[in-house]
Amino acid sequence: MIERTVGPRGELLLLGPVRGVATEVAPLLARLAEFVPDSIGLGISPDELAGLVEHFVERPAEPLVSLTATETAEVRGLGRYGEVRVPNPSLVGVLAWARSHGTPVAGLDPSDASYADMFAEHISYFELVRRTLRERRLTRDPPTPATPDEFAEHWHRTISHGRGSKKFDRARDAEFLDGARALQAGARRVALVVDRERFEGVLRGLAGVPG
Repeated sequence: MIERTVGPRGELLLLGPVRGVATEVAPLLARLAEFVPDSIGLGISPDELAGLVEHFVERPAEPLVSLTATETAEVRGLGRYGEVRVPNPSLVGVLAWARSHGTPVAGLDPSDASYADMFAEHISYFELVRRTLRERRLTRDPPTPATPDEFAEHWHRTISHGRGSKKFDRARDAEFLDGARALQAGARRVALVVDRERFEGVLRGLAGVPG
């Protein structure tokens, strides 16, 4: 997990755990407990947030989670670094922590419908074909860097190499940042949690640096 405080008094905490890796949960929750946020923003859609709360937070039984071939390959690749869980245990852990502390949580990414529109706007047919081919290569031959952080960054960088994919990533992060600023307007201390590969882009946005 990577983290950074932002603001003149460190009133915003940005956290970037590696998606799926179980060992990221404990340091993530420990940092939240130390920071004591008034509000938490997550790098997922409101729809996904509602689904996690309904089906996975403090539930005695959890539904089965179906994965695509690419997602399965990613999980297997991350497995060389330790236990991997689906859905993302960092998000489930944050939601359980927030519930026990009475801290409001918001999903700041575009809604599922807006995400689909945004993807179609930025990803051309030829870019989609190239992304699919990159995903297939990763599925056949996952990367093997030294750390899960490097794995997450390499995985995303390979799939999102094209110009349209990069524009799509910036557009999604821009909507996340708009939501983060709205949280800051109504809370003294805000914690933001995004997947590790999004951390630098979101951090630049918070600092006002163009992507």
